Amino acid sequence: MSKTLNIDNLQCAQWRQAIQLGDFQRGKAYAAQNRSTVLNLQDSTLTAQCKGSAGQTYLQTITLLARDGHYDVNGRCSCYVSYNCKHVVAALLTLEQMQQQGQTPPRLPSAASKKQAAQSLQITDAPVSAPQPQLTFGSVILKRYDARSARMQTTVQHRAALAFNYQGHLCSGKPTADFLASTGPYQRLRITRDLGFESSCREQLKKLGWQLSMRRSDAVPESAGDAYELPSERAWLAFMQQPLQDLQAQGWHVVMLKDFQFNLLPIDHWYAAVDESPSLDWFSVELGIEVDGQAISLLPILLQLIRQSPKLLDPDYIAQRDDSDVVLVHVGKNGQRVALPYARIRAVLSTLSELYIREALTDENKLQLPRQEAARLSQLQTQGIEWHGGAGIQALAERLAEPLHSLVSAPAGLNATLRDYQQEGLTWLQNLMQIGMGGILADDMGLGKTLQTLAHILSEKNAQRLQQPALIIMPTSLIANWQDEAARFTPQLKVLTLHGPQRQRLFAEIAQADIVISTYALLSRDSQQLIAQDWHLLILDEAQTIKNPRSKAALCVNQLRAQQRLCLTGTPLENNLGELWSLFNFLMPGWLGDAKSFARHYRTPIEKHGNEQRLSHLKGRLKPFILRRTKLQVASELPAKTEITQHIDLSSAQRDRYETLRLAMDKKVRDEIQRVGVARSHIVVLEALLRLRQVCCDLRLLSEDDAQHYSSKDSAKIMHLLQMLRTLTAEGHRILVFSQFTSMLALIADELNKAKIEFVQLTGQTIDRRTPVQRFQNEDVPVFLISLKAGGVGLNLTAADTVIHVDPWWNPATEAQASDRAYRIGQNKPVFIYKLIARGSVEEKIQHLQQYKAALANSILDGGSSVSASFDDATIDALLAPLER
Repeated sequence: MSKTLNIDNLQCAQWRQAIQLGDFQRGKAYAAQNRSTVLNLQDSTLTAQCKGSAGQTYLQTITLLARDGHYDVNGRCSCYVSYNCKHVVAALLTLEQMQQQGQTPPRLPSAASKKQAAQSLQITDAPVSAPQPQLTFGSVILKRYDARSARMQTTVQHRAALAFNYQGHLCSGKPTADFLASTGPYQRLRITRDLGFESSCREQLKKLGWQLSMRRSDAVPESAGDAYELPSERAWLAFMQQPLQDLQAQGWHVVMLKDFQFNLLPIDHWYAAVDESPSLDWFSVELGIEVDGQAISLLPILLQLIRQSPKLLDPDYIAQRDDSDVVLVHVGKNGQRVALPYARIRAVLSTLSELYIREALTDENKLQLPRQEAARLSQLQTQGIEWHGGAGIQALAERLAEPLHSLVSAPAGLNATLRDYQQEGLTWLQNLMQIGMGGILADDMGLGKTLQTLAHILSEKNAQRLQQPALIIMPTSLIANWQDEAARFTPQLKVLTLHGPQRQRLFAEIAQADIVISTYALLSRDSQQLIAQDWHLLILDEAQTIKNPRSKAALCVNQLRAQQRLCLTGTPLENNLGELWSLFNFLMPGWLGDAKSFARHYRTPIEKHGNEQRLSHLKGRLKPFILRRTKLQVASELPAKTEITQHIDLSSAQRDRYETLRLAMDKKVRDEIQRVGVARSHIVVLEALLRLRQVCCDLRLLSEDDAQHYSSKDSAKIMHLLQMLRTLTAEGHRILVFSQFTSMLALIADELNKAKIEFVQLTGQTIDRRTPVQRFQNEDVPVFLISLKAGGVGLNLTAADTVIHVDPWWNPATEAQASDRAYRIGQNKPVFIYKLIARGSVEEKIQHLQQYKAALANSILDGGSSVSASFDDATIDALLAPLER
């Protein structure tokens, strides 16, 4: 029956028994879908190809072996089943269908005819020559169904094929001594291979990370040579840069197939263009590349890339990329791509992520930024990018990046010699003024923020730019200090203080003043007059007062108009970043966005998640507009001890009580002098002075009734001291607080407990002196309250860098002994000593006595038993004179 079998009239029944049922059914379905194509037929061998379910193409070679009335099927396939699979079935059924339709598949010569041709074949030996290595690159997209995810999965395979070109003929595969190349019908050229050279080329690829591919892939045809692969896409990207160029320079020939996904175009040129508004309120930046002579804007490309890969908005991800890493992006309409190295685009991606590109793009090509972001240009100006335009913005960027490049001289007429850091502060303030921006002078307490600000105002006055007044808003307790400092350092500036019930009559004089002083407490009351005035400078001292953006003070100052806004504070950030946002919302409204967006982009990532990248970015944005120097940073410029007297205006309750008590004590003293004489009246004088000094500290010291009637708000010194301690502890300083009155220390302790400021205390009643000293020296607590009798001598407290005398110790030597608890051998920090003096009171009068009648002052106020003969009526008149206003 074998004679009845005919390959040209194939029937399914003749070979069906050789195939399993499942494979036959699947193959029948493939044939019905026209997935199979018969390539050729040679004798009883069929060659075909079939498209798989995921888009792959598999090759089949099928030999039919005639038996007794049927065929055995030897079907080989390139799929993973490999033998008599559904693709083989589809090929046989397709051949049968073609024959039934009268179609004839291509026929190859039979083996017999081939043998006959071989007998007439002519072989010629080629001259020996060096081959040229050739790399062919290709990619193929593979799709398969993933049962776990129930989705089609898409992967891409990349391959390189290595062959050697011998006189136009490619050779690859096993290293045989020679090979035959067809040059025509029955004509062959025998070519001798240079096996040593071929081996060195393969070794070179191996050193570059290439490995022979063990899996067949349709990415490159078999005829292209031996298939190689790299372990990752990152390795492919790296190779397509310099290593491939090096091989080409050595003479390697490179062929890139149409679908190869790493066929990258070279970038000829990088450029950036800056466009600025006429007023320099904003500027736009365009970044682009030039490829094959065509300019291509990168921002829309990067925007699309970010939308596809949101991880590019993650600063952590961007920061972890090496400079040599690249991003592949499509350019043009032909699917061609270029590689953008992170060394060039890192700053751009970082800026886009920080400024949230969807809000900043004015169109698809340009990024629009406010002028405050000009400093970012220095970050974007990476090496190799050519910049065009925007001369004004680029000059602004340079000034923001180096604000202290050229120091400004102290203004003529300033009654002070500025230390180096103070001159830098003046330069910084002047630089901000000249570029029309505000900032925060955030020096530590005691470093002269007031002096630097006055020097700034005087510089504006001398340059004839102070055409409107400078308005300074401050806590009420600082009015006297500003008045004193202005009178001392800049007496030529006319100062107008809007304070007290009679201030309404002063509103008409505002325009003629150089400096106008007002307080946070009066802002809402006087807002109508203040808003109506144009100001040259608007300065907030202790600016953390507006840390709550919804407070009346914050809402009011934001309505004031000024050419420059400044904040003075040693603690711009006390509790959270929201306070810093409030200050900048005053300085440059809208620059940091609204409070909700600021919380989303900065507060939450930084405060809750400890995101260092967001913190670093925020610092970078704020750096040009905050000048912060600590005492430790400028220690070399400071004297070992700096003494500062702060005059404090008494509260209205204190002033009334002082005058009432003064009149009563004045009568009592004079009656006693008339009765027993001056020499025997010093006890009564001491009592009068003691009572008046208690009023200067706190009215609650006078009696139990007064303690019930008054509170800390009635004590100007306690309120001022609390503000100082909040600032100093926030700055990290360690403070000794001295008072002669243990009852005063008790009142201070109560307020520190309410403010949650930790402290230790040492008075005459303290039994365990060692523990509070050790806790303070070990820096467990920032504040040490000490009474005169308990702590005037015998203590070594070098952990302190600040001393505050709440009430003056009239004997200078005694006062110095107390201060020297901090300034002793072993102290390596400058020490600041503050004296709180009630303005116009007996405290100030006896301070004057120290200078002119030191012996009398010491005798009276150290409790001496004798009184100098110079203690006369004139001296008593001076001590008990009315409170000066």
